[in-house]
Amino acid sequence: MESNLQSHCLEINMEVHKVVPPPHSTTFQKLKNRLQETFFPDDPLRQFKGQPLKRKWILGAQYFFPILQWGPNYSLKLFKSDIVSGLTIASLAIPQGISYAKLANLPPIVGLYSSFVPPLVYAALGSSRDLAVGPVSIASLILGSMLRQEVSPTKDPVLFLQLAFSSTFFAGLVQASLGILRLGFIIDFLSKATLIGFMAGAAIIVSLQQLKALLGITHFTKQMGLVPVLSSVFHNTAEWSWQTIVMGFCFLSLLLVARHVSMKKPNLFWVSAGAPLACVIVSTILVFAFKAQNHGISIIGKLQEGLNPPSWNMLHFHGSHLGLVMKTGLVTGIISLTEGIAVGRTFAALKGYKVDGNKEMMAIGFMNIVGSSTSCYVTTGAFSRSAVNHNAGAKTATSNIIMAVTVMVTLLFLMPLFQYTPNVVLGAIIVTAVVGLIDLPAAYKIWKIDKFDFIVLLCAFLGVIFISVQQGLAIAVGISIFKILLQVTRPKTVMLGNIPGTNIYRNLHHYKDGMKAPGFLILSIEAPINFANTTYLNERILRWVEEYEAEDEEEDGKKHSPLRFVVLDLSAVSAIDTSGVSIFSDLKKALEKKDLELALVNPVGEVMEKLQRWDEGRDFLRPDSVFLTVGEAVASLSSAIKCQPSNQA
Repeated sequence: MESNLQSHCLEINMEVHKVVPPPHSTTFQKLKNRLQETFFPDDPLRQFKGQPLKRKWILGAQYFFPILQWGPNYSLKLFKSDIVSGLTIASLAIPQGISYAKLANLPPIVGLYSSFVPPLVYAALGSSRDLAVGPVSIASLILGSMLRQEVSPTKDPVLFLQLAFSSTFFAGLVQASLGILRLGFIIDFLSKATLIGFMAGAAIIVSLQQLKALLGITHFTKQMGLVPVLSSVFHNTAEWSWQTIVMGFCFLSLLLVARHVSMKKPNLFWVSAGAPLACVIVSTILVFAFKAQNHGISIIGKLQEGLNPPSWNMLHFHGSHLGLVMKTGLVTGIISLTEGIAVGRTFAALKGYKVDGNKEMMAIGFMNIVGSSTSCYVTTGAFSRSAVNHNAGAKTATSNIIMAVTVMVTLLFLMPLFQYTPNVVLGAIIVTAVVGLIDLPAAYKIWKIDKFDFIVLLCAFLGVIFISVQQGLAIAVGISIFKILLQVTRPKTVMLGNIPGTNIYRNLHHYKDGMKAPGFLILSIEAPINFANTTYLNERILRWVEEYEAEDEEEDGKKHSPLRFVVLDLSAVSAIDTSGVSIFSDLKKALEKKDLELALVNPVGEVMEKLQRWDEGRDFLRPDSVFLTVGEAVASLSSAIKCQPSNQA
């Protein structure tokens, strides 16, 4: 009998690998590595290593001004592609610029100003080849709605314009600061679910706002919510103009059909790109020919000719509205920055090149700072224009320069032609542009993957529609942060079992054929351990023990092994603090009262190092209680149990 037991001990005995601590590093080295990974994960200085001084200066200039990198190699072949794409996006940018300025409650000319100077700045500083910059619908909506809460654009248009330029300056300052200080990770708090819900809600609000132009209503609500807008629409039915409705329906249908054609056949991108300008030209001719402005159709009116006048003297850095300006700049800056970087990365991935997020933040930031001094409001990379730019074959940022030159010619010589452009067509252009922001397939995919994320999406959507744009966004971000806090404070713990015929241990809830190791409770902690979750983890692990023992009592009539060991797999614990380290001492004491032993599996670098410093007396880091794998832990501890009788004999 004794010889059989010894042979059995030999069979189950296996090689046990020693768990070694990480190489020693000083506190300064750790701090340096942590800061480097936080603020410089892309290691921007690596290109300067081993280079002569002159080359370093050149690389430095190219880093801050990417145009110096691709400019010297620019060719006529590239220019042919860029001029086609530049003229194409200009045909879209001109009507959109006028429309989005009206959406922001600004003079239409400001929209064209914002399509002239910012693209020139971005062409020199930006790293994306496809991004087409200019005013965008969401930033225009937020800017107009936030400023209108305190200042009326009709009663005090000069002050409203001053606040718009000042908000643009602060938006640019926030964006550039995020890039310079390498704080781009802050915008990651706007999750994909938040953005999809926010964009969809904002698209509906923007579209509802256009009912004023599409129906010809003159007395329209200043509020942005769904209920006030619909109430205003149906309480002012006497102001509806059938001429305006007919014209709006015709041109909106034409624009939507053009958009559908370009989506189905990308090679016909020019159809949707040229449709807005074509509608503006045709509608302007119709209004002029039939004197439609005398029959209920409102028009833009006379626009100022000439290039952007300087506006640095209009920037407000003091007074009672400073708080409003800073808040508006912060919100519009973050939203437009997120949109611009997302669009740039999307098209960079399609063409196989890389967009530097921090460079983009600085480029968009400086673009808005310069813009605020040249009569421009918040601009960024627009998805619709960038998609047209990409499909038109843009090769470099020169397409933005071509677009800016085209807008410049328009400002200098063609402004009188827009005098009779009807507002209803501008409303139709805005509706067509924002329809693409409602991404139902993406929302359905989020519903399938993560129901909590879908709740975040829904809160952003409903918050924007029923409360306000900025509060809806704040609610969604708050819920997203709450989700992160839940994950931090309530980390997941799962019970592991052996996959038959292997030495592999996996989640028993996931792998139904997995088997519990007799006498072992094997748990995996799947999150960092810190002060926020130590109490929960301690209580949860002890509850696992109680549940295991309760199951043993229920199966009293069956043959089973009593619980002897609690094994914690720490492979997924990437970090730990002093509060987290103390949990193992507390657990060991609590388990010893139940005649149970604690074993740890695969504590990684930082965790192992801190455990060693805490456990100077080798209380729970003995060689027979720390193992490299769960399989080795079970085999070694099982061997120790089974071999005890022979050793005692």
